[in-house]
Amino acid sequence: MAVSTPAEAVTETPPLSATRKVWHQRRWALIRFSSPVVLLALWQAFSAIGAIPQDVLPAPQLIFDAGLQLIRNGKLAEALEVSGLRVAEGLLLGGVLGVVGGVAVGLSRWLEATVDPPLQMVRALPHLGLIPLFILWFGIGELPKVLLVALGVSFPLYLNTFSAIRQVDPKLLETADVLGFSLGQRLRIIILPSAAPQVLVGLRQSLAIAWLTLIVAEQINADKGIGFLINNARDFLRIDIIIFCLVIYALLGLTTDAIVRVLERRALRYRT
Repeated sequence: MAVSTPAEAVTETPPLSATRKVWHQRRWALIRFSSPVVLLALWQAFSAIGAIPQDVLPAPQLIFDAGLQLIRNGKLAEALEVSGLRVAEGLLLGGVLGVVGGVAVGLSRWLEATVDPPLQMVRALPHLGLIPLFILWFGIGELPKVLLVALGVSFPLYLNTFSAIRQVDPKLLETADVLGFSLGQRLRIIILPSAAPQVLVGLRQSLAIAWLTLIVAEQINADKGIGFLINNARDFLRIDIIIFCLVIYALLGLTTDAIVRVLERRALRYRT
């Protein structure tokens, strides 16, 4: 009876099904990566032969050159600093209001009956439609831009926090009663860790809304920021700069979302 040696055991090939599964995953990953590249190549090719008018949609190379010019003259870095600060301030303000409001309403039936209905009425309003009122109330400086971002950010965090707290396992709360936990101990040990996954989902939604709101808010008489670059490019019919700035907005949204996803994996690694 032949006995396989350790060397033979090490060199055994994986099952065919596992190998095929890995190959399929790599193939789909390659397709996902290559499809945007192919799209850009077709875009460039059709622009080169004149099928796509340059005054309607400039070629990718022209957009890249316009962006490179903004990078070299320092205008993009300055605009990113200003726009990033607006989003950070609005996210901080709206995030604190949303999370604190969600915790308070989630823990109190009385607050749910009295505070939640007006908040739901405000949430039903398109917050970007409030721009004229914000201009009349707060002027055309930085304040209305930050407040618009904060308003858009607050409701996803409020709803997700409120819903997460109401879904905390009742057995954990009963255990807290038996152990005589104070409200602070309940929040720190049971409620906030249990609500964290859904709150982080709300944060990802809020980040997307924050950048979307900023695109519109920076059209309000902005003299700095990415929105200012877009307005200036519009006046000079620079479609290439407009498209480049829109791509920057999209990349900023994807980057901040990726950062939150990393934080989510780190914060919730105990669940794996």
